[in-house]
Amino acid sequence: MASSIHCLLLCLLLLAPYLGSSYRTGSINGGMHVITRDSGNGLAVTHRLSPCSPSASGLGQSMPSVGDAFSRDAVRLRGLLDESADSPGLTIPSTGTPLVDLPDASEYHVVVGLGTPAQNLTVGFDTATIGATLLQCKPCAAGDPCDKVFDPSQSSSIYDIPCGRRWEGCPFSRCSTPGCTFSLTRNGAVVLNGSMEKDTLTVAPSVHVPGFRYLCMEMMSEVPTDGSSGVLDLSRDRYSLASQVVLSPDTVAFSYCLPRGAESQGFLSFGTTRPELAGRSVSYATLHRRAPRRNLYFLRLTGVSIDGLDLPIPAEALASDALVEVQTTFTYLKPKVYEYLRDLFRYAMSNYKVAPASGELDTCYDFTDMDAIGVPTITLSFEGGASLELGLEQMMYFSDPHNIFSVACLAFAPVPVYEPDVAVIGSLAQAYTEVVYDLRGGKVGFVSERC
Repeated sequence: MASSIHCLLLCLLLLAPYLGSSYRTGSINGGMHVITRDSGNGLAVTHRLSPCSPSASGLGQSMPSVGDAFSRDAVRLRGLLDESADSPGLTIPSTGTPLVDLPDASEYHVVVGLGTPAQNLTVGFDTATIGATLLQCKPCAAGDPCDKVFDPSQSSSIYDIPCGRRWEGCPFSRCSTPGCTFSLTRNGAVVLNGSMEKDTLTVAPSVHVPGFRYLCMEMMSEVPTDGSSGVLDLSRDRYSLASQVVLSPDTVAFSYCLPRGAESQGFLSFGTTRPELAGRSVSYATLHRRAPRRNLYFLRLTGVSIDGLDLPIPAEALASDALVEVQTTFTYLKPKVYEYLRDLFRYAMSNYKVAPASGELDTCYDFTDMDAIGVPTITLSFEGGASLELGLEQMMYFSDPHNIFSVACLAFAPVPVYEPDVAVIGSLAQAYTEVVYDLRGGKVGFVSERC
């Protein structure tokens, strides 16, 4: 009983900034509308392991160990970056990795409504999907839970996209029915039916998105383990939700602020006013495209510094395309860049007690006997003038996420060898920062201390 009351109080505290707030609306293509808070916040974002997660998948679970987080990162990055990786079957997100091998498909959750009347769905969001929002739909596979999936038969506003109508968003040249459908079989048995549909997306009680395109997946024998009903597509694909936002010179496509862990909360907003016009300090980096994954968000990393001192490495050896990623935990650098960063960080931390390496994290410290910690600030700089300054909780991974006076490791690692010239900016480095996606201007911005 006490734990339930504690959870309720915690949820109320996390939700307090979102209660009693005034809202305004902006428009999206085809009469679509989206919610934005006057303060710039929108849909509440929770970590999948939060006691306040609407999926309830995090109840009784602890944050993943370093080894678990690295294993997840490895699966994710191989699917995103390794062009030689096998990609059997459909994936969620579609990253070249089978669904069953991608644990906890979405790290962060929001609640939206779909259909008329609206059916509330807990969904993840991803900036690296295939160009379609992916949702679980009825009928479900035998024995699978079916209470958190969308029921198309109960919606009066659903529209079946005809087969071959590429201009309406049907990606299949051959369909199993007159509609935009397909089937996936395994050993002669159908394990998944999928159809591209349009329906009304609801992001607030009075704010609706008619004509919202998504992939409805039925009879799934392998389901996400994060307790969600699917994942919203925020990629650079022309059919993504992010690409449908009508932009004026005063607005950006979307922004988010990721919570640091299970006991904090962030937000996801669409069509919001530019931070600089709302009185917030923002720095922007130029967006790049990198073949063949042109739907991903790449920046150009141009500098890494510790307490204002640049790493002693030539600019051409340091520079790399940097993928901004919401489902990857740690930040990955070119091997030589990482070695310079690690060695300088160790030198700056020479007065602290060294702890054994934790998995792939090889620079760790024991803060258990401390009553104050001072660590050097790490700053990542990008082409276009943006910088991302990392504080203690953005650069260190703690053995006890609720206590900084525990064992902590530098949350950086060398990038996997199959893509040695790319950097990856993971979710930990982005925590507490509003990341602003200005697709009209071709740039990504950073606003510090926003959640």
